Amino acid sequence: MAYFARRIGFFLLTLWGAVTLNFLIPRLSGGDPAQAILQRIAGKEARVDPAQLAAVRTMLGVPDEPLWRQYLDYLGNMASGNFGVSYTYFPYSVSDVIGEAVPWTIVLVGVTLVLSFVIGTLLGTWVAWRRGTTFDSVLTVTSAFVGTLPFFWIALVLIYVFAITLGWLPPSGGYSGLMEPAPTAAFVADAWPYFILPAAAIMITGPIGWLLGMRNNMVQSLGEDFARFGRAKGLSNRRLAIAYGARVAILPNVTGFALALGGLIGGTVLVEQTFNYPGTGRLLLEAVSNKDYPLMQTIFLFIAVGVLVANLVADVLYGVLDPRARRKEAA
Repeated sequence: MAYFARRIGFFLLTLWGAVTLNFLIPRLSGGDPAQAILQRIAGKEARVDPAQLAAVRTMLGVPDEPLWRQYLDYLGNMASGNFGVSYTYFPYSVSDVIGEAVPWTIVLVGVTLVLSFVIGTLLGTWVAWRRGTTFDSVLTVTSAFVGTLPFFWIALVLIYVFAITLGWLPPSGGYSGLMEPAPTAAFVADAWPYFILPAAAIMITGPIGWLLGMRNNMVQSLGEDFARFGRAKGLSNRRLAIAYGARVAILPNVTGFALALGGLIGGTVLVEQTFNYPGTGRLLLEAVSNKDYPLMQTIFLFIAVGVLVANLVADVLYGVLDPRARRKEAA
């Protein structure tokens, strides 16, 4: 119980720190969202009329109170679920804007994350079992090389080959725009071609981290005393690798997967920006560019809370699955 209570205490303290930093960082970065909007409309070199600037600030509800007062209002609004109005998508609320983008990110990042984890973990287990063979050497070296390729280069190659040269898939967007987004078979069929290229760009490098991590962890676990004892008792290499080595080696991967799943709502900014995919990653980039504090803060807040909750769940599961973690904490 001391182990779990300490983990929960760290979670609450870190959550308060994340919420506070989420409030401070956008405001300390400088800039005026109202001025950014006016200059985007009139041009960067155009002179901004002070009366127009004041009117836009009032319309957007840009706060003029002291920082400490804004912080208290921020905590109160956050506790009540009121995240304000988006400056970029005025007059829509932040909740509405994020609510439209989250399903796209969950589908794209969620599907590719689960597939990457499963494929990478299974391949890592197989490679570790066949360690020292040609298959191990070729796959490990190839994976390490592919993992160093810049994502934007992979994305541009996919767009050039499959969208521009072959014309098989659309180069950008999330759907054709001929129908409103809805959970129907017709809309899924319309959006499916737009999903393939971003998903392929993620899947080319996505499983590599899980693969190499699982391989290294499993090779290490198969060299420990319990593995030697299993061999001495006559266990086959296959059973020793899968039933015992993989069970121990997968624990760090499970922790990493939980953390990645917690940050899912943040999307992948490069993927969504490159393919103009309508997810929260592209939304976050727009919020930062336009100094849209309410939208920016809310996305950062959801990411931070998701990662912290996932970290707490991973710590609890780690303590349940591996009693050595609890004993180390007690020591």
